Amino acid sequence: MRMVSKKQLSDMGLFDAKVPRYTSYPTAPHFNPAISEGNFRSWIKAVPENGQISLYIHVPFCRRLCWFCACRTQGTTKDAPVRAYLQVLKDELALLKGTLPAGVTLSRLHWGGGTPTLLAPDMMTELAQTIADVAPFAPGYEFSVEIDPNEVDAARLDALAAAGMNRASIGVQDFDEGIQQTIGRLQSFEITRDAVDMLRARGITSVNADILFGLPHQTNARITDSVQKLLALAPDRVALYGYAHVPWMAKRQQMIPSDALPTPQERLELFETARKLFTWDGYEEIGIDHFATKEDGLSRALKAGTLRRNFQGYTDDTSNVLIGLGASSISRFPQGYAQNAPATSAHAKAIAEGRFSTAKGHAFSAEDKLRSRLIEMLMCDFAIDAEEILANFAIKPEALQQMFADANSAFQGLLQVSETGLRVPSDMQQLTRLIARSFDAYDLSKAGHSSAI
Repeated sequence: MRMVSKKQLSDMGLFDAKVPRYTSYPTAPHFNPAISEGNFRSWIKAVPENGQISLYIHVPFCRRLCWFCACRTQGTTKDAPVRAYLQVLKDELALLKGTLPAGVTLSRLHWGGGTPTLLAPDMMTELAQTIADVAPFAPGYEFSVEIDPNEVDAARLDALAAAGMNRASIGVQDFDEGIQQTIGRLQSFEITRDAVDMLRARGITSVNADILFGLPHQTNARITDSVQKLLALAPDRVALYGYAHVPWMAKRQQMIPSDALPTPQERLELFETARKLFTWDGYEEIGIDHFATKEDGLSRALKAGTLRRNFQGYTDDTSNVLIGLGASSISRFPQGYAQNAPATSAHAKAIAEGRFSTAKGHAFSAEDKLRSRLIEMLMCDFAIDAEEILANFAIKPEALQQMFADANSAFQGLLQVSETGLRVPSDMQQLTRLIARSFDAYDLSKAGHSSAI
């Protein structure tokens, strides 16, 4: 049985390359200001009547700013700016209601941040009711909320459950106290366990958890301990993300000592240690960094060939419209991407003037759509189905085969290429983001991406 060696992985760039996570194509650094509020409005109006959409609500506030985080957030100890922002969201939702065609319903609703659970219970109820007035839930909907165990209580969970939340996402990162102090995120196992218990007591049967590898001072023994504690909470879905150390983009990461970070080779060992623990416990591997129980929607989507990838990572949502509201949120339409103004002040000013805050985006070309699907197939299935591509895109068989051949030559001829498509062997799946880069037509030197492992 052939096994790719660490030297081969190194020779192919795994330990040195910086590549996108490919939660979009093209990636956000390639968005441009040519996409305006007019594009955004016209794309919303093009949603079919009685169709389904996904909706993302961004809450960019935290009670404390974790040093490891690269998200666009701002700290606040008071409710006043949060209540002011809630009013902006309500006004933005009113704009959306006036633009959406009739009869549109929500297949997915996600509240992210930031820390959505810093909203007071009455704010949660107010926001949920405003959303329901714009677009009610579709049958089989999923309403998920990012939960900070340090910033949640029974009253807030009661409000979320009453609003229809049926999936919760909990950030764990790592349970080791020393690592938590280094990354500025103190969160004990006991607090996390209590939050999960409160969720399940309220009928929230689906719980996600995020955990990081590649953190400072992280060792195989420490990540083993953290994963075993996480497994004791029996999450339905786990995202095992690699910590992206990008202090030139996220200034707060300068608080983290770079000399305490594991080497790329050590990062791979940390990932493999955690991966084995999840699979030994019966979790299905989903794409490059997710794990799910066999009953979870991601596992079912993987088997059915309907797994997709978007800004939240892997999803089983089949809606082709994702509308993002709130500062910095990104929307995806069949026509392209649109991103709101990143600063809360600029975003609020636009909404107050009766317009969406679209600041930039990207309109898809035919080639974008082709390459996006090629990359998504690789990221979801580790394979590209030539028959599907030829049936849905204007590309000749010989041109597609040439793309496969070019990718294969960049990886020592070790990919499996045939007339039916391209497949990434199991011992090369750590290279998937690098392989996806072979199908990326954009200049990657313009953005600072994260480590390939």
